[in-house]
Amino acid sequence: MNDVDHSPFDHLLHKHVDSDGYVNYAAWKASSADRAALRGYLNSLSRASTQSGTTDARLAFWINAYNAVTIEGILQEYPTSSIRNHTAKLWGYNIWDDLPLLVGGKSYSLNQIEHEVLRKMGEPRIHFAIVCASVGCPRLLNEAYTPERVRDQLASNARDFFARPKNLKVDPRNRRLQMSSILSWFGEDFGPSQSARLKYLMPYLPPAAKRLAADPKVSVSFLDYDWSLNDQAKKR
Repeated sequence: MNDVDHSPFDHLLHKHVDSDGYVNYAAWKASSADRAALRGYLNSLSRASTQSGTTDARLAFWINAYNAVTIEGILQEYPTSSIRNHTAKLWGYNIWDDLPLLVGGKSYSLNQIEHEVLRKMGEPRIHFAIVCASVGCPRLLNEAYTPERVRDQLASNARDFFARPKNLKVDPRNRRLQMSSILSWFGEDFGPSQSARLKYLMPYLPPAAKRLAADPKVSVSFLDYDWSLNDQAKKR
């Protein structure tokens, strides 16, 4: 995985994703060249070996893979208003389970990439990098993750995540932090207790939130998740 070239994906992200992580799906879908380029990039990922690569190379590979497969899945369905329109629970197509990426001869769904690969790598900041095409997600970085920079990119996106009011609200008067539901769904990845999780997150919180996070009497609640598509055409 050290030798995988992520520059084609990097070029596409620079072209179609803005600084807030919103995607110009309409333009991307309308460009046959860019649709082919994304498919070509996914094919290049399929040729990689899962038995090789540094930890940072594997992190960058699988984060990019998750985001690229998600974008491909949305482009196949676009126009659409939410990924949840394509996540059937009982029967029918589910984008999280039924859009596989073949890597090293094995098929990986989006759920498998997230839960069986990335979460097992012990790097909880992946939750600020993998993007399920929703406004409630972290921003989709408009550059590819690379082995050389992935740790810095993860730190930068974590800080960006908590700088956005949709992901964090600070209430000093009531000693309360309201955080993205991501911190509820995957809280165990950040630590075994609330205090441990807040301690882990402390470097990425804005100053007012840091002061509250250090208060042993702080309460934490979770914000409603916005499943609207991260579509530039609908950006508020």
